[in-house]
Amino acid sequence: MNFKRHTVTAALPYANGPVHIGHLAGCYLPADIYVRFLRSKGEDVKFICGSDEHGVPITIKAKKEGITPQQVVDKYHKMMGDSFKEFGVSFDIYSRTTSKTHHETASEFFKKLYDKKVFVEEITEQYFDEKANQFLADRYIVGTCPKCANENAYGDQCEKCGSTLNATDLINPKSTLSGEKPVLKKTKNWFLPLDKMQPQIEAYIDSHKEWKSNVFGQCKSWLNAGLQPRAMTRDLDWGVKVPIEGADGKVLYVWFDAPIGYISATKDLTPDWELYWKDKETKLVHFIGKDNIVFHCIIFPAMLMAEGSYILPENVPANEFLNLEGDKISTSRNWAVWLHEYLIEFKDKQDVLRYTLCANAPESKDNDFTWKDFQAKNNNELVAILGNFINRTLVLTHKYYEGKVPVALEYTKSDLLLLEEITKFPAKIAASIEQYRFREALGELMNLARLGNKYLADNEPWILIKTDEKRVQTIMNLSLQISANLAVLMEPFLPFTAKKLSNMLNLNSGLKWNDATRTDLLLAGHQINTAALLFDKVEDETIIAQVQKLADSKKMNEESNASEIEASKAETSFDDFSKMDIRIGTIIEAERVPKTDKLLKLLIDTGIDKRTVVSGIAGSYKVEEIIGQQVCILVNLAPRKIKGIESQGMILMAENTKGELSFVAPTNDNMNNGGAVK
Repeated sequence: MNFKRHTVTAALPYANGPVHIGHLAGCYLPADIYVRFLRSKGEDVKFICGSDEHGVPITIKAKKEGITPQQVVDKYHKMMGDSFKEFGVSFDIYSRTTSKTHHETASEFFKKLYDKKVFVEEITEQYFDEKANQFLADRYIVGTCPKCANENAYGDQCEKCGSTLNATDLINPKSTLSGEKPVLKKTKNWFLPLDKMQPQIEAYIDSHKEWKSNVFGQCKSWLNAGLQPRAMTRDLDWGVKVPIEGADGKVLYVWFDAPIGYISATKDLTPDWELYWKDKETKLVHFIGKDNIVFHCIIFPAMLMAEGSYILPENVPANEFLNLEGDKISTSRNWAVWLHEYLIEFKDKQDVLRYTLCANAPESKDNDFTWKDFQAKNNNELVAILGNFINRTLVLTHKYYEGKVPVALEYTKSDLLLLEEITKFPAKIAASIEQYRFREALGELMNLARLGNKYLADNEPWILIKTDEKRVQTIMNLSLQISANLAVLMEPFLPFTAKKLSNMLNLNSGLKWNDATRTDLLLAGHQINTAALLFDKVEDETIIAQVQKLADSKKMNEESNASEIEASKAETSFDDFSKMDIRIGTIIEAERVPKTDKLLKLLIDTGIDKRTVVSGIAGSYKVEEIIGQQVCILVNLAPRKIKGIESQGMILMAENTKGELSFVAPTNDNMNNGGAVK
């Protein structure tokens, strides 16, 4: 279907910290490339984003820093907005969810659903921290994930396996406010009945089999498990107040409130906002990271369906995660490359980072950013291929023709083939972008630069000028045409470089994408401006400094953790302790649990019997390493199903400050299976 206009959103970042390269690679850079491409095609497009300022991470940050939530969001909203702008992310508006427009829009949206009797009002038991004297929002609760046994899962989501959870699903939950085990206390909330809406949601998802496999697959997994009602209100004092009677002390659930931020931002952007959200000839596309799939593909569409007047997303391209130097990016461990710091330390090198992140984009699987690869991408590709071709072409044009485009006098067969090949690149690059394959699109752009570089190298005009000046005119004319086409086609990917090159070529600023199918963008006699290097080399010293910066950060974090040994738990009685039956056992079989990163299925000889135990140790031990390993096992723990496997006990492990696990095992080789630990 041909759409009249496009609404493109990028996930609202939490305003509790700065932007890092994982955020950029996840959704902001691909969204910007897509939007710039649409604009270059002459499409009507609005690019919407803003700060998500009501999430529980905001209140956690405020408590940690001893300031108000508003002070937190004011600080980071400005920092993120400034960084995005300087990096060239071309939002039409970068709004915020603390705005008056947003509060009004979110309230009206909720009230409409309430008046339509969409919500189910229920009194349920919710976790309450007796010490802190407050109900606990999802992110104030951590515990063990029932799906993958990650011990640091949140009350709404496990960031290890990506599962969306309810707080009551967690095993051994504890409050992040006091560290205490929370109690269940009755409270009233309003639920979106996703279970009743499942057929409608399922039909919507099934109509989009063209979505990326990771997105479609995760949605189908959720649907196959059966959707459950989800509370759209929370017992908090920071957020959009629930606009109905009997809801004192409650705010809208952040995942109800936040996506409405796209709508409220568009309201602030244009009085014609309804065209971009309610007209069937508008294409709505959400760019997100994989941890937001369920919210943008199921919950937000369900809200829009229930409201009744909005269009639904046509696509939700979600990237996987970007790692850093072989390790997961972690804000808490300061293991990240922060955008605001990069922009200071690598002044005027925005496009080098854009290029590297796009070339390594985690489009179908997690990928890795390394500083060595950053250097190689700059030196071996941007400098040696693209920059080299442009510099040679412009310098020679000034040297031979005083900066004027020479007349192409006669085309050889190879010239005609080259001209034909040039005209194909706009369509090839466009096809990849339209399928959200930005790495592939960038590769095609560089293939055009390679084509130009090879053409110059094969024809050697700097040698031929001595014997065949007429032939050199044609060679340089074609090289300049390729340069002009590159200036148009690189703009979505490398906007700063495109502008620099366009200025050097004295190129018409109004050129559109399809103009790059032409091979006469620079007419004979056209005067170009002074040549300058598009890129310069990144030296080893610069990379060493960045690697050392990460190493120093890691060392400081480890030293800090070393002083943060977990406090002892509440006092227990000898009688309670004596109820635990801990025995010596030997692992006789081990295998990974499918579709999990952390779980191993173990068969343990306890001396009493041979039993199956599911344990979250795959990150610390390989299967082949632990066969024959003696362990301590709690044998009288009630059986529990994990990933469909009945686990009949728990092995004892020790954890250091780095989160590394080690077996608690006898050091005496003569210990028999079944021996009691006393």
